[in-house]
Amino acid sequence: MNIKHWKVDPISVSELSGRIKSVLESDFQFVHVTGEISNFKHHTSGHFYFALKDESAQISALMWNSRNKQLSFIPEDGMKVSVKGRLSVYEGRGTYQIDVFEISIAGKGDIYLAFEQLKEKLKKEGLFETGRKRSIPKFPRNIILITSETGAALQDFLQGCKQKISGYQAYADQFEDARN
Repeated sequence: MNIKHWKVDPISVSELSGRIKSVLESDFQFVHVTGEISNFKHHTSGHFYFALKDESAQISALMWNSRNKQLSFIPEDGMKVSVKGRLSVYEGRGTYQIDVFEISIAGKGDIYLAFEQLKEKLKKEGLFETGRKRSIPKFPRNIILITSETGAALQDFLQGCKQKISGYQAYADQFEDARN
């Protein structure tokens, strides 16, 4: 793709965000989505804020106080639900979310159940027993930072070490991507 030959006039960030809002909100006037609740927050205003997720993606969702008053249950993290609503775009941040009209329980989420099974397995192995717990050291002996060699995170970390830790040593190593 050779972008040097594109003949497109520049637009403002606000205009681009507005166009995206127009397209998404007109193409997704109604959505019906099943997923697992994560990061549930019952705000003091009464609104519900949460993420709906599956094995490979997540999307933000909100349910206004005027709608959630009619629910017979309070959603919780790990709950598998089916939601009906519409896609809405917050132009100021360029983010999108599901504006939920209805929510119904569809069971316990697979991710939550897997977490609970792992927790139970580790409990049976005795890994949560009080006698196994160790206190956290005031100063760690080693810190491992996994990040890009050229990323800002590495530079920020090294700068922080330089300013706050005398006699620190930094080592670099390369690792293969375990997902391949």
